[in-house]
Amino acid sequence: MNTSQNRRRFLADVSGAAAGVAVARLIAQTVRADTGAMPATGQGRSFRGLQPGEEREVEGTRLCWCPPGRFTMGSPPAERGRRPDEAQVEVTLSRGFWTAKSEVTQGQWQSVMGKFPDRIPSPEFGEGDTVPAYWINFDEAEAYCAEMSRRGHRSGALPESWEFRLPTEAQWEYACRAGTTGATAFGDTMTRQQANFAIDSPDRSVRAKGSARKAGSYPANRWGIHDMHGNVWEWCRDFYHPQLPGGTDPDLYGVKGTPNRDGTYSRVRRGGAWIEPESFCRSACRLRYESHRRSDHIGFRVVVVERASS
Repeated sequence: MNTSQNRRRFLADVSGAAAGVAVARLIAQTVRADTGAMPATGQGRSFRGLQPGEEREVEGTRLCWCPPGRFTMGSPPAERGRRPDEAQVEVTLSRGFWTAKSEVTQGQWQSVMGKFPDRIPSPEFGEGDTVPAYWINFDEAEAYCAEMSRRGHRSGALPESWEFRLPTEAQWEYACRAGTTGATAFGDTMTRQQANFAIDSPDRSVRAKGSARKAGSYPANRWGIHDMHGNVWEWCRDFYHPQLPGGTDPDLYGVKGTPNRDGTYSRVRRGGAWIEPESFCRSACRLRYESHRRSDHIGFRVVVVERASS
């Protein structure tokens, strides 16, 4: 082959390679447009998930993807154990988010925050690195989220446009239901082999014989998330209101509800606990609790959300 032929072949190869790159870029742009995915991060792809229950890990926390969607929040009038503040509303969550696979454990708290802020967990209520943390108030749970965000941004594991925080009530119930519509993620009833809750007794001393158990000891819901029912109550970021918020992306973090008798305001806790009967562990059950208070059966779970564009 002479010099002229070599040159023509070289130019053809270069043109073909350039065309291949252009096609690949076009395909990638089309996929991002169709899926709504963000450009790839340092982890090789968008930080958003693709399938419900898809898992990833950030700073030692296992997360499950909860896709955008619509659902009915609250409970129907005939649901057993229903409370007056559970009137149903329609909710649209326009952005997907990551929910921690389990509640924040005592080991995770110590690894991130150091000492416990008040009382130390004990065998009486559940003790161990893999047992959920408790004796944590609302502000302390928020401080944990802020520190996790700082660590994730610093290490590059968490894109700057995403952050750890407590879930809204809507996000919490959506993740708990995982596409189900019954009283619990396991149906209208559940057993003590499916969740850590107390026997149904009016005597609190009887119910208090249990304790928090190792995170993940009970079956996960359809999206791979454990212990949304029972174990420990979980803080939500919303102020408590007697009526559930509906609409698109409801978030009552900065909207105070009805004041308590002492003039303080309560946040919402969800999920029930080891000391509560089954009816208090339903997907729609919600109770109020003052943000400065702590309890031997209230902990929290984190979510990772994409910040809204300003």
